[in-house]
Amino acid sequence: MGEATGHGVDLSGAEIRGGLEDRNPPIFLPRQPAASPLLALDIGGTLIKLVYTASCGGGADGADLRFAKFERRRLHECFDFIRAEGLLACNGGTRPGGENMTLKATGGGAYKFADDFLEKLGVCLDKLDEMDSVVSGANFLLQNIPGAAFTHMNGQRNPVDVSPNNLFPYLLVNIGSGVSILKVTGNRKFERVTGTHIGGGTMFGLAKLLTGCKSYDEFLQLSQKGDNFVLDLIVKDICGELVCQKQGLSTSTLASSFGKVITSEKKLTDYKPEDIASTLLSAFTYNIAQIAFLVASLLGLRRVFFGGSYIRGHKSTMENISYAIDFWSQSQMQAVFLRHEGYLGALGALMSYGDPSGENLTLEEKEPHHESAPVDGTSVDEENDSNIFPYLLVNIGSGVSMIEVIGKGKFERIIGSHLGGGTILGLARLLTGCSSYEEFLELSQRGNNLSVDLTVGDIYGGEGYPKVGLPASTTAASFGKVNSSKLSEYKVEDLAAALLNSFTYNIGQIAYFVANLSGLKRIFFRGAYVCGHEKTMDKISRSLKYWSKGEVQTTFLCHEGFLGTLGAFWSYENMGIDSLAAHEVIREVLLGAPYTGQFPSLPVTQQQENGEHSTLEGEVESLRHDNAMLKAEVERLQRENVELRAKLVRSGETSTFDL
Repeated sequence: MGEATGHGVDLSGAEIRGGLEDRNPPIFLPRQPAASPLLALDIGGTLIKLVYTASCGGGADGADLRFAKFERRRLHECFDFIRAEGLLACNGGTRPGGENMTLKATGGGAYKFADDFLEKLGVCLDKLDEMDSVVSGANFLLQNIPGAAFTHMNGQRNPVDVSPNNLFPYLLVNIGSGVSILKVTGNRKFERVTGTHIGGGTMFGLAKLLTGCKSYDEFLQLSQKGDNFVLDLIVKDICGELVCQKQGLSTSTLASSFGKVITSEKKLTDYKPEDIASTLLSAFTYNIAQIAFLVASLLGLRRVFFGGSYIRGHKSTMENISYAIDFWSQSQMQAVFLRHEGYLGALGALMSYGDPSGENLTLEEKEPHHESAPVDGTSVDEENDSNIFPYLLVNIGSGVSMIEVIGKGKFERIIGSHLGGGTILGLARLLTGCSSYEEFLELSQRGNNLSVDLTVGDIYGGEGYPKVGLPASTTAASFGKVNSSKLSEYKVEDLAAALLNSFTYNIGQIAYFVANLSGLKRIFFRGAYVCGHEKTMDKISRSLKYWSKGEVQTTFLCHEGFLGTLGAFWSYENMGIDSLAAHEVIREVLLGAPYTGQFPSLPVTQQQENGEHSTLEGEVESLRHDNAMLKAEVERLQRENVELRAKLVRSGETSTFDL
């Protein structure tokens, strides 16, 4: 089958035409023949991206590299554009002998819509691997185009001078419908480290349902006018301003996205679409940045580039990502963006024209984490006070807090996540109208998340994406299949099932990365939003088993004396966290607030100076109530333990139970 053209792209003297604020300006190629246009496509889950060469006009030498995009559901508009621009003159048509010409194409849609291109345009698609093309496109920009990379922090956009000799290795975070995270070590070397199903498709899908917006650009415009603090729970809401000042906590730190919704009597229609849009944007951009930070830390990388069609040069998106990377890394990492971030795959496909090697890039499949010491053979029921440590304690309240416990009374908060139980229940109330977490879980049991979740099979077809080990059933983007802006067209059960899937797996993934980063092999989960709820525990367990390949031990502390998954008897005392469970400090420790290096030496009481009260007394009272219940439970268990010991002594046996 004939190639569309025998020549490739001449990058000599390439430069961007347009100012810093221009979106996807042409790239001038002074030595590229204009008479032989080239076209390449990236057909993704929601968008079709085109990169093509065209004459500069006016008889000038060289050619422009130009960019266009279409919604995948409007494939016919893409066909019309290709015809109108005359891009079939050399890239299409029929060669002598009746051979169809070929176009370079990547993305899952290159497989799914190959027959449509053949039928409507008379061209065959030369299908290129998506990850290969994305990496090739990023390297093309970073190595050949001056001014292609920039930072965006504190409202300032600054070009980044990237030396081709000092580019590798770097982390590439590609935000499409889902998110892929790649470690790039050279021009033809990379590894797909991990990914997350909470990406652009999740933001847009939920935005359609909650705001009624029709396009992603409309969603971004809405978010610019909104205030996420209307729906988000922040540290100040829990602690009060004076306590924040005493402990050195930022009052505006996000504790739980959509967390205020759970204590409000407002319905979806009572909130402004702009505020909801702003809340969605901050929730998911911060989450993507946090996962990127954790992966970069695991790999020892400080250079993190962000690409993908869902960034779109949007200031708040880039500002959120930049702030989060800077915050979590304590200014040791910097988020860097690309001028043509949404066209990396199409650019990489275009670069393959005239490639003399005729080879794809090398995909180095490796474990999504550093190798660490193997798990020792100690079973849970052999644990005792001395060898339980260290472990990771994950508390799932309105937000999520992760604490490393290294000994009795020795612990420190490592990190937190704003996507916790408050986020799940807050979104559930807006989407389904449920009044309690129990009702939400009951709904989720009857639902089918695949009605709204986009799978790998939806993008690539029935075979999935075997090259990177993703079967067709894998979720690519939570809520990525939502096409309608009418909430009434979707079953509340399906929405509940998708919510539970997306956030429990996200919590499990982050917990695994944090444990791996700290070299921990045991994770204990507690909190009102997980313990006692079989479905939630099952989802988190499955997530941890998947990410750790069964190497991390997962236990749920449903009560202070919970019997672990393998029958071990755990108590806050022998776990070394009895002081942590005390009501004087639990509120401070489990907030989801920034890590301050140590826990407060003085008790934090509900009554603050000058009569100040927490604005969310219900949350505090709930924690106190839980603590009282736990204390009563441990007292009962201790009494039973004493009685059991007495019986064993009388019978001449030795007790193996020890609180």
